[in-house]
Amino acid sequence: MSVEYFAAKLAHETDPSDVAAGRDGLVVVDSRSAESWDQGHIPGALHLPTAEIAGRARSLVDRDAAVVVYCWGPGCNGATRAALEFARLGYAVKEMIGGFEYWAREGFAVETGDGGVARRSPDPLTAPAGDGIACAC
Repeated sequence: MSVEYFAAKLAHETDPSDVAAGRDGLVVVDSRSAESWDQGHIPGALHLPTAEIAGRARSLVDRDAAVVVYCWGPGCNGATRAALEFARLGYAVKEMIGGFEYWAREGFAVETGDGGVARRSPDPLTAPAGDGIACAC
């Protein structure tokens, strides 16, 4: 029973490190509001608020694409709702656990609405500090 649960969980979730490592071929979707998007988002992500997925996804996202959705962070279930919308449309979709919060906290690049890109130092409580150190998980 535990094997099936954890296998299913990994089939439907990914994390910021895995998204950063495997971005080629992924369609990363930010499901937050325009104001949130402008405040900061993953470079190269597609902005598609959850309420617009049913009506716009088919015209923006290839049906065979591997889709990863995210929202603010672990205190928000917006990405879960967005993933459900993509799943209802028949897409292969995963939710990025930790959301935008952990993307930024792990030190990955963040783009703002005006096109600026910044990178903060990794938070040592969420990612290994220093060059060449990996969590090996």
